[in-house]
Amino acid sequence: MKEERSKSPFIDSSNSSIMEELIHFHSEEISFELPHPILIREWLKKSIESERKVLQELSFVFCSDDYLHQLNLEYLSHDTLTDIITFDYSEGQSIAGDIFISVDRVKENSQELNTEFQTELNRVMIHGVLHLCGYKDKSAEEQATMRAKEDFYLNLQAENG
Repeated sequence: MKEERSKSPFIDSSNSSIMEELIHFHSEEISFELPHPILIREWLKKSIESERKVLQELSFVFCSDDYLHQLNLEYLSHDTLTDIITFDYSEGQSIAGDIFISVDRVKENSQELNTEFQTELNRVMIHGVLHLCGYKDKSAEEQATMRAKEDFYLNLQAENG
């Protein structure tokens, strides 16, 4: 994946190669390139730091509904479609994990919610990161907290370009 170098005032270009080593973007069974990966890496890193956590290593894998459904069956015994599965390898304050995202699901959700695809994708990405930071979403109260945190970090991203 070819990445563009940004002239954004929010990016420390001397740090961009380190960020590439800590946050990886891949695709499985589909052809997908994340727009503006450098900006997204910086946003995710700042979000993690705002949660008083330390980024160790993250891999985002963008895939199809079928691919994620198979993971859901194999690892979680859930026979349902989902937009994201997060495998947490974090220890203490260090954040590490694999985050699998169904691009099919995100597209469908963005259409149903009448929002831009990239906005919904960013929401799902930060949702996975927040799980790694320790947030849950099983109860109504946890879901409300998760949604508020997602909104906060989406607004942070919008402010920083």
